[in-house]
Amino acid sequence: MSMLTIRNIDESLKTRLRIFAAKQGVSMEEQARIILRNALYPQKKKKGLGSKIHQRFADIGGIDLEPPKRSLPRQAPNFND
Repeated sequence: MSMLTIRNIDESLKTRLRIFAAKQGVSMEEQARIILRNALYPQKKKKGLGSKIHQRFADIGGIDLEPPKRSLPRQAPNFND
């Protein structure tokens, strides 16, 4: 493994890193590694079920559906009688 030294970091940034690392239960050094890893090797976002269904049927052209007919809302019930 290589070593990396970062100079001229604002004291407020270092303090925020220390506090954030403490909240995560890791050292500042480990938290800096995590931040760099996440920034440089972003994980692919998993697609949701709706996106997967859309992708599967988009290749065959899909279908166009008529929007449902809308009607006026019902009257609110009267509980006073």
